[in-house]
Amino acid sequence: MADSTKRKTSLGDWVFFNLTRLFALLTLLILLGILSSLVYGALPSIEKFGMSFLWTRGWNPPMEEFGGLVHIYGTLVTSLIALIIAVPVSFGIALFLTELSPAWLRRPLGVAIELLAGIPSIVYGMWGLLVFAPLFGQYIQPFLAATLGHVPFVGRLFQGAPMGIGLLSAGVILSIMIIPFIASVMRDVFEVTPAILKESAYAVGATTWEVVWNVVLPFTRVGVIGGIMLGLGRALGETMAVTFVIGNSDQLDTSSLYAAGNSIASALANEFTEAVSPVHTSALIELGLVLFLITFVVLVFSKLLLMQLAKQAGKRT
Repeated sequence: MADSTKRKTSLGDWVFFNLTRLFALLTLLILLGILSSLVYGALPSIEKFGMSFLWTRGWNPPMEEFGGLVHIYGTLVTSLIALIIAVPVSFGIALFLTELSPAWLRRPLGVAIELLAGIPSIVYGMWGLLVFAPLFGQYIQPFLAATLGHVPFVGRLFQGAPMGIGLLSAGVILSIMIIPFIASVMRDVFEVTPAILKESAYAVGATTWEVVWNVVLPFTRVGVIGGIMLGLGRALGETMAVTFVIGNSDQLDTSSLYAAGNSIASALANEFTEAVSPVHTSALIELGLVLFLITFVVLVFSKLLLMQLAKQAGKRT
């Protein structure tokens, strides 16, 4: 009887182990399949334009002249703007919910933030175009031009015609979209910090900010960086919301954040169904491959950052 039970347990363990391993391998196969299909579809464009595709600014479908610089620049700039705005706001929200919020407000506010994460991107895009962009162009952009526009070096980025749409508008909309994701992750990881660590810090006279900065953040840095990377991934690949407010211009203008631009995801959404020539289709697929590689580089950088932080923490201890 005991031997029969032992054999059944061993068989169950073997099935469970190999089944989970199959799921893990399936994930890798899907990833490799996506990468292979992107490379195969982009081959005509790669063969025709080579590496110059990455730094060529022209995008002329009738003449079959394509370069991805405008779209790469727009993707990176809007995502950077979104992170600059979203990370401190999300940190403040998570800090308030875990350390400062009264008990009666904590749950309703947390649910509201999670509901914001569930709003479809096209709703954000429509709201951005019909409501946010007119107000942004009429009030916020002139204010930024009158204040930040006179700051040395960065002032020129806030000068230009206040049209309401453009790179800055797209970055702000993206920040609103990714704040719920980053804030939710930060809140969850802040809550798993052992209470005894925080109580010990408070007992020796630490302020709330000192507890968060010296106790909570070091303990939860992996989760915090993971939440930021999650928000960055959402910003890099966002399509419809950006399409509504970025201006969809294939002209590169690095002199101002008010200028209209384009992103990789927006170009794919706008042009893929209208691409007639094989070169045009291949160039769009190559843009998708570039976005895939950008996301991969971001993930690798985050892993290296976490490894460096872990090494520094080990040296301190």
